[in-house]
Amino acid sequence: MKHPDYYSSGEFARMAHISVRTVRYYDKQNLLKPSYVNASGARFYSDHDFVRLQQIMLLKYLGFSLEDIRELLIEDPDYRFLKNSLGLQRKLIQDKIEQLQMVEKAIADTIEEIQQNANVNWVHMLDLIHLTNMENSLKSQYQNSSNITARIQLHNQYSTNPQGWFPWLYGQCHIQNGMKILEIGCGNAQLWTENRNRIPPKLSVVLSDISEGMIREIRRDERLKGTHFSFEVADCHRLPHDPDTFDLVIANHMLFYCEDIQGVLMEVKRVLKKGGQFVCSTYGPDHMREISELVQEFDDRIVLSADCLYERFGRENGKEILEKCFHDVVWHPYEDSLRIDSPEPLIEYILSCHGNQNRYILDRYTKFRSFLAKKMSYGGLAITKDAGIFASLK
Repeated sequence: MKHPDYYSSGEFARMAHISVRTVRYYDKQNLLKPSYVNASGARFYSDHDFVRLQQIMLLKYLGFSLEDIRELLIEDPDYRFLKNSLGLQRKLIQDKIEQLQMVEKAIADTIEEIQQNANVNWVHMLDLIHLTNMENSLKSQYQNSSNITARIQLHNQYSTNPQGWFPWLYGQCHIQNGMKILEIGCGNAQLWTENRNRIPPKLSVVLSDISEGMIREIRRDERLKGTHFSFEVADCHRLPHDPDTFDLVIANHMLFYCEDIQGVLMEVKRVLKKGGQFVCSTYGPDHMREISELVQEFDDRIVLSADCLYERFGRENGKEILEKCFHDVVWHPYEDSLRIDSPEPLIEYILSCHGNQNRYILDRYTKFRSFLAKKMSYGGLAITKDAGIFASLK
């Protein structure tokens, strides 16, 4: 017998102008479970389910995969999380538009070649094949960019040091007019966008990152337009620059990700001028430790990072590692902490980490948010920061 407040699968499908098979498929994919199943196994759906179905259909139309949609459709949604995901999707669409424009040009050039020479320009054809396959890793590259932004925003919002990390870091670099600078692993280039009003008129800055997606994104940033900046996709293990080129090389929180840290330092030394400065940031074992303790308290299966990156290159061992290539190595601490009074930015930060947290948090998002809100109810959460820079000379 049908419940008066529910729709049968057929009625539900007709309301949404989709097939019953699609409704069943979303059920199997754990995207849209029926609100009521009677004794005979018939499935019934509510108006609340219809809202969820509309969300699924919109996100699917916008290009999200079903796996993406499963993560986005959190009960009692956090719209900050949705906004960032939509921003990521927009970047992917912009890239697809650029890619199609390049494909169109390759086709047009090939057609013109055939018309003029009755021959095929195989170079153009190979370019076309490359273009149609070049974007396979874009999503992961832009997801990395989105994750970096989430981590930076938490610090920007809740740092107790009013100066902020990037203005402080810029000051530690002692940048002077006329310098040639290389930043390796530049990420979203926030060091430069936050300090754009402090950049002297005659400065040459190469922004370098291994991620094509990162470089593509910062190329579009209007704040980085002009003669100061050039952009390159490069592996810092093999820098595409002549010896003795730069007055300053910057590596902000990236050396501990490198496969061969000593090899990267040798490359940095090679491209630095004699007397040039190398500034690299890192952190120590106490950095953000309360966040790991929180997620472990919520679910002891959660590991935010499988690697203790500071053990590879950190506050405690960085000087010894750097002194194999550089001299006058000095540690400068950044005096700061966080005081967080809202769950959402912290959740966004946690979900951006490199561990297994999404597996255990997304399905219990509301519960996790309540857990954090309770922890913050007595004056907010105090988070330790243990970061700084090593400055050294060639």
